[in-house]
Amino acid sequence: MAVISHNESDIDLLARLIRAEAEGDGKQGMLMVGNVGVNRVRADCLDFVDIRSIHDMVYQQPGGFEATIKGYFYQRARESEKRLARRTIQGERFHPASNALWFFRPDGACPAQWYNQWNSGRFKAHCFFAPSAEDCPTVF
Repeated sequence: MAVISHNESDIDLLARLIRAEAEGDGKQGMLMVGNVGVNRVRADCLDFVDIRSIHDMVYQQPGGFEATIKGYFYQRARESEKRLARRTIQGERFHPASNALWFFRPDGACPAQWYNQWNSGRFKAHCFFAPSAEDCPTVF
């Protein structure tokens, strides 16, 4: 059962995002980016109070994804990325992105905090950051 509402256009959009943001981190990394996207739609807290759809999440300004802001969000979604997007929409979660609302690719080690959010772990090039359950219970 899906944890957020969606249609085929939303699946395509999320699949494009996970490809643009994490293709270099492989299938697992793309699933984690999908987790962050789904968590942002589910969240009703912090920077994501007005985010209610996959479209809102992908194109959020300010605070959105680097792929859409810096212009490398142009590749089409392949069937493999669409399958990954469906998995995250269906509620599959992958540590350290299970409850994360942010990720970024640092030049070195992951900082313990990023914009007052705690590091939940690293996968390959990306560090993930999750809010506390008190600050954002809807992503837990």
